Amino acid sequence: MKAALIESVGTVTVTTVPDPTPGPRQVVIRVAACGLCGTDLHIRQGEFAPTLPVVPGHEFAGEVVAVGTEVTERAVGDRVAVDPSLYCHECRYCRTGHNNMCDRWAAIGVTTAGGAAEYAVAPVANCVPLPDHVATEDAALIEPLSCAVRGYDVLRSTLAARVLIYGSGTMGLMMLELAKRTGASGVDVVDINPERLATAETLGCSRTAGSAEELDRPQGWDVVVDATGNAAAIQDGLGRVAKAGTFLQFGVADYAARAVIEPYRIYNQEITITGSMAVLHSYERAADLFAAGVLDPSVFISDRLPLDDYPRALDQFAAGQGRKIVVRP
Repeated sequence: MKAALIESVGTVTVTTVPDPTPGPRQVVIRVAACGLCGTDLHIRQGEFAPTLPVVPGHEFAGEVVAVGTEVTERAVGDRVAVDPSLYCHECRYCRTGHNNMCDRWAAIGVTTAGGAAEYAVAPVANCVPLPDHVATEDAALIEPLSCAVRGYDVLRSTLAARVLIYGSGTMGLMMLELAKRTGASGVDVVDINPERLATAETLGCSRTAGSAEELDRPQGWDVVVDATGNAAAIQDGLGRVAKAGTFLQFGVADYAARAVIEPYRIYNQEITITGSMAVLHSYERAADLFAAGVLDPSVFISDRLPLDDYPRALDQFAAGQGRKIVVRP
């Protein structure tokens, strides 16, 4: 079958790899669409994935075309979206409900072959059926939405919170949509990309700006979310949190990124600094929200490219062009 392959650090090709076969509790999926994500850029840089080469793609959906000998829950022809998370269910973190901190954490498209291919294999337990009205090629958005849902689980946001989001790419826009639906009294968005800010305005944020300084809120925001992973944005955001407020590190930063905190201010103003990593007990809820129309795929998906264009799509994503880019085999 045809698949994208991150062969070594910085080298991405589209090539032929062996067709997958399902294990006893696995299914094979004909991929309808696979989204690109910041994690894919990190894998290309040699981060996250324990070994290369690897077929990337952890945001995907498609149709079941083969099932393992012990699979009864799904059948050939079922349309599914795939939770890429793979846990051991045995370590201390799994047994205390923190599966995304699993000592043996793995993920389809990160540590094992993913959905940037014609076919992908997944545990049947990770395959969530799609209702008839949800287009399979749009359902690749469910995985990033599940990460955003996890982010709001961490925030435990209160009604009427004043929210500031750094970044209006896919994840920042998803956090905007969830902030609106969790009772925020206002959601401001900061980005240096005018086109992306225009999309945030289309989705109904309160204000947009090229920098938080332009928004003139000297008392700060109750919730500040970094959805960029950019060290300068993170540093600025840490200084914008209001008393008793929360800063959420949601964007994926480079390993080498650093920010300075002010311990006395954190103590004196009771500021919470927290993070949210990937999916945790949130995929099915995200699928339900997606089916209910929480996101408009025509707004979120800016480019639908053929799988053959995966290397170019990754470069386009790295350049900040467009919003969610998906490839279709």
